[in-house]
Amino acid sequence: MQGWSSRIALSVAVVMTLAGCGQSARPPELGAEPSQPATTAATPPPPSADASAGAPVGPPPGASPVGPEGLESKYEQVIATVLPSIVQITTKNGLGSGVIYDTQGHIITNAHVIGRSTNFEVTLASGGRPRAARLVKAYGLGDLAVIKVDDPTGLRPARFGDSRKLRVGQLVLAMGNPLGLSGSVTNGIVSALGRTVSEPQEEGGPGATITGAIQTSAAINPGNSGGALVNLSNEVIGIPTLTAVNPELGGGQAPGIGFAIPSNTATDIANQIIKYGKVSNTHRAALGITVQTVIGSDGRPAGVGVVRVAPDGSGGKAGIRRGDVILSINDTPTKDTQALAEVMASLNPGDHAQIQLLRADASRATVTVTLGQLPGD
Repeated sequence: MQGWSSRIALSVAVVMTLAGCGQSARPPELGAEPSQPATTAATPPPPSADASAGAPVGPPPGASPVGPEGLESKYEQVIATVLPSIVQITTKNGLGSGVIYDTQGHIITNAHVIGRSTNFEVTLASGGRPRAARLVKAYGLGDLAVIKVDDPTGLRPARFGDSRKLRVGQLVLAMGNPLGLSGSVTNGIVSALGRTVSEPQEEGGPGATITGAIQTSAAINPGNSGGALVNLSNEVIGIPTLTAVNPELGGGQAPGIGFAIPSNTATDIANQIIKYGKVSNTHRAALGITVQTVIGSDGRPAGVGVVRVAPDGSGGKAGIRRGDVILSINDTPTKDTQALAEVMASLNPGDHAQIQLLRADASRATVTVTLGQLPGD
């Protein structure tokens, strides 16, 4: 979103990044292990009881491997089934993609696609006149939004799958409107699961931290944001949102490294917005404090300074004070607000966190915080 400063409310406890619609994610730092929440990364099924050691792995007896023609036919069938549920969303500032959610005209997209707009034009991948649509609610912390078209006649809702069942190596298709090319499709695989990625705080974007993200090699380009990452069972299993950048390419997109919000997260947020008009359960941990990055004498980030403490927040109850500098959480250094947000994104409400502090008098202290829940709206 426009005008965000480097100061964030860690009642807001999460930082985000923009992507596919022209924004990029900062990939996890070299050597860092990505968090892999159990709700996102599915465990491969155990071998069957009659499987013998050393038995060849392959299709069941009598079954033929899928050849190029069979795979091509499957792609065509998936595209014919799902693409009519993908729309182009046009705002006064640009365009992005969306996924038809129900027959009432609700559409899921990214918050950074709509920016500050409240009225839109929606065009189906199958063509036809643009339809007027309005904002229902944007959830900036998760970079998700729900809009609703005034005339839902003939809309075909997509079928959403269970993102907990995803496996690394699965074939997927990304559908959307990259660079304004309506109804485009790219292919790839699920490259990794359970990534935590941060969006840049740029104009029109919330600058969020996305947890449990799906990494994919399917190309995601500007305009793809808010579209669909689809499996070969005709199910939407993610919302393409951002791409990684390569510093060695001058900050250009890193080919084959894109990220999508898991379908289970998207549908949970959408259901709350449609039912209650807001997000009441974020499922995210919070400290109940407001922070900003502290710059050291060498001009580099040196920690996260506490500028406000909510009296009834979990941090205040544990002894965090205004003027403290947070140096680490559970032994993970927090050199700036983004690092702090990424650590918080890997934790859950109710978890206990060990927080190392530098006090205003230059003494050090460690407090144990029972984390609260990040408020929604």
